[in-house]
Amino acid sequence: MKTRALLAAASLAVAAFGAPTSPAHANDVNSDVVIEWNQILQKNMPATAGLLVPRYYAMMHIAIFDAVNSIEDAYTPYRTRVPATRGASAEAAAAQAAHDILAALIPGGQSAFDAALHARLVTIGPWRATQGVTVGRKAASRILAWRQDDGSGNPAPAYVLPPLPGLWQPTPPAFTPPSFPQFGGVKPFGLITPTQYLPSPPPTLTSEAYTADFDEVKRLGSATSMERTDEQTLLAKLFAPSGYAPQHWSIWNNVARDMAQSQFLSLVDTARLFALLNASIHDGVQTSHTSKFVYGLWRPVTAIQRADEDLNSLTISDPAWAPLIPTPPYPSHSSNQTCVGASAARALALALGTDAMPFNVTWVGSPPNPNVSRSYTAFSQLAEDQARSRIYAGIHFTFELTASQASCKQVAEYVFGRYMRPRDRH
Repeated sequence: MKTRALLAAASLAVAAFGAPTSPAHANDVNSDVVIEWNQILQKNMPATAGLLVPRYYAMMHIAIFDAVNSIEDAYTPYRTRVPATRGASAEAAAAQAAHDILAALIPGGQSAFDAALHARLVTIGPWRATQGVTVGRKAASRILAWRQDDGSGNPAPAYVLPPLPGLWQPTPPAFTPPSFPQFGGVKPFGLITPTQYLPSPPPTLTSEAYTADFDEVKRLGSATSMERTDEQTLLAKLFAPSGYAPQHWSIWNNVARDMAQSQFLSLVDTARLFALLNASIHDGVQTSHTSKFVYGLWRPVTAIQRADEDLNSLTISDPAWAPLIPTPPYPSHSSNQTCVGASAARALALALGTDAMPFNVTWVGSPPNPNVSRSYTAFSQLAEDQARSRIYAGIHFTFELTASQASCKQVAEYVFGRYMRPRDRH
């Protein structure tokens, strides 16, 4: 309420004495507003968001970009362009857009969002803040309207496969129904359809490729494996659903944060980096998850326990075999985690002009797990660790990693090539 009063008073003062004569491109240098709201979202992300986590990130960061770019006019819009008054604050526009998206998606965090917005706006000249707020509100409103009926709230359709060799069945220990089978019906953020870059199909159960990858995950992914190294076990746990934080969605956003800061990106370029990253992650993991229900492949735990049914004399069954990490409740092919890493790494490399960038990642372990810090020299290096972790965890075959890596890199390339393109000033 105090913020509204302050801005209203500023507007009256401008009406009385005339608008300032600052240029159309205010060139706000305080690009940390994008990072601040990214961290606010991480802190307030609903624990039940599941595979909808990328939707939160993508909506907020696309709204931020379109709000900032409406003022800076450096790129084509991602989704919308809002008419902006000369001299409007892009920083205020970013904060307001982020606030309005999160307030709509996470009503329980309203007070925290209000406080963060107020703290930001009082640091900006009142007239410029007022104009920026107007742009941010309109950008957020349009993004919310765009995604209102995007299919994310649709009920889950029934998905039951006959217990034939190679077909997915609910897995131990919970034997729960498949999670989020309706993801293929959600509107993508950048792609035309979720099957635009459908991963290649899995090999046949009697092929050499299947046999080799079956043997690999059986040896390295077992809960009692004697061949898996301590390093491989650690990787499996770092990318597991629990035990370490942040998880894979936040890891890549934190890498983007560090890149934006170390490369001294402008406000609009920071906004673009995060929008590209998160739209690519959303459409990437949607691509891989949709393929799971297209192919319906059984998980390694089922394949190994029932190998005597697969008509492959070279695969030996072990009815007692269990993976190191509990198997996620949906079909196997292709790998979601691999797709997150592949699309994120490619998006960052495209936005920054190179894959070869040094950075560090720190995972905070919950007891008894210690904190772990790892250094990387390329985005693709982290993505490869993320992919291989699924073999060591015992929940994917290598051919699934390969399929996800190929298709999800293409997702990022498509988004990069189609959205937020530099303006042709000629």
